Amino acid sequence: MSKSEANFVYPKNVRFQCTRCTLCCGDTETRSRHILILRKEAETISETTCKTIKAFAHQTRGHEPYVYEMKKNGNGKCVFLEGDACSIYGSRPLICQYYPFELKSQESGKCEFSLTTECQGLASGDVLKGSYFKALFRIARERLG
Repeated sequence: MSKSEANFVYPKNVRFQCTRCTLCCGDTETRSRHILILRKEAETISETTCKTIKAFAHQTRGHEPYVYEMKKNGNGKCVFLEGDACSIYGSRPLICQYYPFELKSQESGKCEFSLTTECQGLASGDVLKGSYFKALFRIARERLG
């Protein structure tokens, strides 16, 4: 394992399997979601869907390196949610791939995966191994350059 791949910590003994509840795809009674998108991701989604970026996202500030936020439909859900499925699953943003986890930089220089306890898929499925988080970390490095 290279030094950069070892430069993160993750929660141990966490079980997770997506239940396709779509809670993460939009607002809830207690939380307004911000589905943030990197510039390169927005361009890829635009190419994949043949839609302009303005059709599905608006620019945002203060969330760098993210520069766009996904638009929502009238029900507060992501515009790409169709029933219980993501219509851009293969091109979905990093933030969606990470859910229910979030990666944050720490003052120590390490990155830390944290998790939200609202996800219904937690405590389901197998215990996630370090290789799962290593793959997520690698995706982030690739997308963030």
